[in-house]
Order: sequence, then C-alpha cells, then structure tokens
Amino acid sequence: MVLAAHLFGPDDGPPVLALHGVRNHGRRFRRLAADAFVGSRVVAPDLRGHGQSGWEPPWDVGTHVADVLETLDSLGVREPVEIVAHSFGGLVACRVAAAAPTRVRSLTLLDPAAGLNPEVCAAAAAADLAGDGRASSWLTRGEAEEAWSAARPPSGLWARDEDLAAFLVRGDDGRYRLQFSRAAAIGAWSEMARPVVGLGAWRGPVTLITAERDPYVTDALRAMLRDACGPMLTEVGIDAGHVLMWDAPEETARVVVAARPAATDWLAQTRPEGAQAQA
Repeated sequence: MVLAAHLFGPDDGPPVLALHGVRNHGRRFRRLAADAFVGSRVVAPDLRGHGQSGWEPPWDVGTHVADVLETLDSLGVREPVEIVAHSFGGLVACRVAAAAPTRVRSLTLLDPAAGLNPEVCAAAAAADLAGDGRASSWLTRGEAEEAWSAARPPSGLWARDEDLAAFLVRGDDGRYRLQFSRAAAIGAWSEMARPVVGLGAWRGPVTLITAERDPYVTDALRAMLRDACGPMLTEVGIDAGHVLMWDAPEETARVVVAARPAATDWLAQTRPEGAQAQA
C-alpha cells in the first residue's frame, strides 16, 4: 500500500523517514522536522490503519514494512534514508533496516516499543477494544480537547490544537473520534508483545532516546541494539514522558541534532561518494 505522507522541507533535501506510534499520525513530526532536520526532506507517512492511509488488514509489522518501502518508492526515494521513529514506529524502523539494509542510513529511536510485557500489551489492547482512552468518542469537540489535555503534562499542551486539527474527525453518528482503526491498534499491541528481533545484516549508527518517566524501552531491546551495533549505539535519556516530541520538544531536537553527524560520517566511510542504494 502507498501510504498518505506528510512532507516537510525541500524536495531536493536528503531524505528522512519519520515513523509514528500506534494511535497516531505522521504530522506529529512537523515541529521536530523543522527543529532538527533543517534542509532535509522529511517523509512522515500515516501508517496503515491510521490517519489518511488505508485501514484494511493485515496490520502485522511485515505489512507495515512493505507499506513503508512501497511509499518511499512511490516518492522516488531510492537513496539511504535516516529514520526517526517513535514508539511502535521504532519497532517498524528496526524491521525496515533488517528487511532492506542498503536503504537505511541511520536509526534514531524515540522511546521505541518492542518486546513489551504481554500483560501490558493485553491491557492496552483491551482498552482499545472497549473504546477507552484515546479510542474514546466525544459528543463535542470541547470534550475531545479536555480529554487530550488531561493526558498530557503542561509541557505538551502546545501540541493539542494542531494535533486535533489533523487527527480528530466527526463520524456519521455526530461523535468526534481520533482518526485511527481500533483493530489496527490492537494488532500493533500484539506485535509489540512479540520477542525482540535483530537487525539482520544492517549495520549503522543508532541513537536510542529514552523517556525516563515511562518504562517502555526494555532490556531485551537494549541488548539487541548493543549486540547489533556495538560502539555505534548511543543512548540518551530525557526526563519526560513517552511522547518525547510533544513533552520535551526542545531537548529532543537537541539530542537528535547532536546525533546526526555520526550518520553522515558512517555513510561517508562505507559508501562511495554519490552512491545510491538499490532495492
């Protein structure tokens, strides 16, 4: 499936692929694109089952990976991309690197979610099935705004109006809902409960940015990244909750910017100048 994609930056800039988490959408990367990827062409798709992309199954990680690669092809992006990915998007990003190692330049993982406790994932999936939390519906836009605000600390409230403008829709029944498939979300929780899978043949710099107030990043994921990347792995913690781009936007951008030269240096050492990856 060719996904609906939000595009930021100049068309001729070096490509960056931004992958969002479950129950979210690509436009959430707008500010990070402006603050951390100046001059780059940032491609931020809505994953299958989210936003403006198709919602039909299957919703397994392999299908998400195929969708992402097909979308890059449709946009003419054939050179290696930097990937910045949040939460479930971090799981997808790792699997993209494993499936197509010559197409990935570097990984910046924002509190990635992989190998999670199955009980935690089961509870989250049950909440989606029941229509709780972000899967709720609201009679008025004001109710939706109140619910959104209640879920964020004060540092994250700046994003509310922009996020709801992009992601809140009114259904045929007159109620307001966030624009994602509950079934796709449940499928994503199932994938996040699976054991961590390695990066295959891919070798490159990884920046792991963890949210210190939410224990999403597992020891199993850290161990996999250390084994796969060795000294090319950098971990930085930020005193914030899971949604780093909203709750700590300035610090997240600073960490991302500081990490990017490593990707440039690594690419220069491993690829002839001007070389492009082939599928």
